[in-house]
Amino acid sequence: MAASIALIQGASRGLGLEFCRHILRSRTPAAVIATCRDPDGAAGLLDLAARHAGRLMVLKLDVNREEEVRGAAAQVKEKFGKVDLMINSSAMLHPSGKGETSLRDVSAEGLISTFTTNTVGPLVMAKYFAPLLQQGGGAFGQQPPEKAKQHSGVIVSITAKVGSIGDNALGGWYSYRMSKAALNMATRNLSIELGRSRPKVVCVSLHPGTVNTDLSRPYHKNVPKDKLFSTEHSVTCLMRIIDTLNMDKTGKAYNWDGTELPW
Repeated sequence: MAASIALIQGASRGLGLEFCRHILRSRTPAAVIATCRDPDGAAGLLDLAARHAGRLMVLKLDVNREEEVRGAAAQVKEKFGKVDLMINSSAMLHPSGKGETSLRDVSAEGLISTFTTNTVGPLVMAKYFAPLLQQGGGAFGQQPPEKAKQHSGVIVSITAKVGSIGDNALGGWYSYRMSKAALNMATRNLSIELGRSRPKVVCVSLHPGTVNTDLSRPYHKNVPKDKLFSTEHSVTCLMRIIDTLNMDKTGKAYNWDGTELPW
């Protein structure tokens, strides 16, 4: 059987880079396709590729450019012919680097830019990579033998708890909250369409907790120490969830601890 193939979109740093490290370290002989906007500037990713020659392929891909997504999918099809797991990891809080605290801070430019990266990008990725996920072997996400519903691949989009409409009690962060809520709707839509496909693809949104990354760093002072996770801890938790995925869990959002996150 061919080795499992994981594609990590947004792999230059943070959670994306850690997903690459985790899979290369613990999922031998799985291969990883790592995408980012500027591979030449991704020192950590290039170092990882040098240490895992033959198992890590780095591709230039900006999710804001549909032609680059299309081209990357063609390259992956030619080289591997399939993908078993795709993780949409790239995200932005806001072009300014901080969330809007009131309506006065909202701008059309900020909204459009945030939506393009956080919502449109993952959906366009699904458009071009879903056919390759339908060729996968379902290696990521275990299928209990007593269940008849099989799947060929898994799409994971990294969401955020602040994107939950039902959980929103504080307001603010218009662009980020709205883009993640829309991403959750995209996940739900994809789960319905790809759940009808033959073979089926599991689609979920996963909340990683508050992670010590560039995106959340300006807000760490308000986070209790036991609630601020390292990338290693968060990815380990998320991979445990991915390992349990099947068609019964598609179309839902889950917290890092496995509990379901309300839309």
